Amino acid sequence: MKKIATAVAVTLFGASLAFAGMHGEGKGHGHHGKGGFGAKFAQELNLTDAQKAQIKTIRQESRQQNAAFFEQSRATMKEMWTAKKAGDTAKADALKPTMEAQRAQMKQIRAAEDARIASVLTSEQNAKWQQLKAQRAERHRDKQ
Repeated sequence: MKKIATAVAVTLFGASLAFAGMHGEGKGHGHHGKGGFGAKFAQELNLTDAQKAQIKTIRQESRQQNAAFFEQSRATMKEMWTAKKAGDTAKADALKPTMEAQRAQMKQIRAAEDARIASVLTSEQNAKWQQLKAQRAERHRDKQ
C-alpha cells in the first residue's frame, strides 16, 4: 500500500511540474527550457509562425486560467511529501483522494488544451503530433 501511495505521489508531483514547466516561457524544466510547445515539436511538425503564436497563446491562457489549481496541487503534494517524511501514514492516506482528484483534473485540463492545439494544426500535423506524443509516452513508460 505504501508503494502505491508513493507511486501516486511521485506521478502527481511529476505531472504538476511537467505541466507547469511546459507552460513557462523558456523557464522551468519542460522541453529543456525551450518554452512553449517545444522546439522539437514545432520543428518536426513544421509549424508556421502563426501556428506557433496561436499555440503559445493557448498555453499561456491555460496556465493563467489554472494557476490557482496548480498552486493548490503543489501544496497538496508538499503536504503528502511532508507527511510521508514524518511517517504520518494517516495523513498521507487522507490526502490520497484529494491527490487522485487533482490528477484527474490535470488530465482534463491537458485534454482541453490539447484539443485547442489540435484545432490549430492541419490534419497531417495533427497525425504527426499524435505519433510523437505516443512515442514520448512509450519512452516515459520504458524509464519507469
